Amino acid sequence: MVLPQPQGSSDFVDLDGSNLIKLWFGQPTEKLSIQTLAQVETSCTNPFAYLLEPWANIIPFDYPSSLLKQLEPYLRTYSFVPDGSALELAQDIAVTTKGNTLDFLFTLNQRIYQDCKYIIRDTGEPFPAGVTWRDKQGSCRDYAVLFMEVCRAVGIAPRFVSGYQEGDLEQQSRDLHAWVEVYLPGAGWRGYDPTLGLVVSDRHIPLAASAIPQYAAAVEGTVIPVATGAKITSGLQAQISIKALNEVISNQ
Repeated sequence: MVLPQPQGSSDFVDLDGSNLIKLWFGQPTEKLSIQTLAQVETSCTNPFAYLLEPWANIIPFDYPSSLLKQLEPYLRTYSFVPDGSALELAQDIAVTTKGNTLDFLFTLNQRIYQDCKYIIRDTGEPFPAGVTWRDKQGSCRDYAVLFMEVCRAVGIAPRFVSGYQEGDLEQQSRDLHAWVEVYLPGAGWRGYDPTLGLVVSDRHIPLAASAIPQYAAAVEGTVIPVATGAKITSGLQAQISIKALNEVISNQ
């Protein structure tokens, strides 16, 4: 439910397959309210029920040229320049795991989860990977970007995911959460959550995904002041009812 009533709306699917609704308004308003209610059923209890392509068992991958072209946007670094810290971490884990793809991803997930301290940052873009790894702390979106940059350093294509995670069933609300999906040839997009040290199965609800974190926002838009000199404040509260978390969507 959206208040005030929008002048128009259109449903569409973006480049990453996320379902979006675009709204526009014809009259000035001092308040915008967006409420959603959903019931989601899950089925994926085993996140490892797949077979990789034989050439994808060891990193770096020797991609077929057609697949490499499709994955190019996901292989581009988040920062303007490649991050040396991410490269060093990638090399260290690759040597430790002897280049085994799934061992590499599992070890990276656990390394971030165990070595970094979680902090709450309600606003702001993700930190560069080097900052998060140097300080050994960050929010879920910072962890996700760090995970992505390490994957890109060895040729694994990742994307940023925004959504919700089950968490404490006694808690009555949920904050937005962020994690990563990596494209595994033969298996498609598969989720990893370095904040919780989990391989994603049926306890996460993905809302949007993108190679660029900013494009995975649950709600975005622009505003025009209703009067010259008016003070503009912005705030977005995202909550999900505990009832919607009895069953949550799988990430496959």
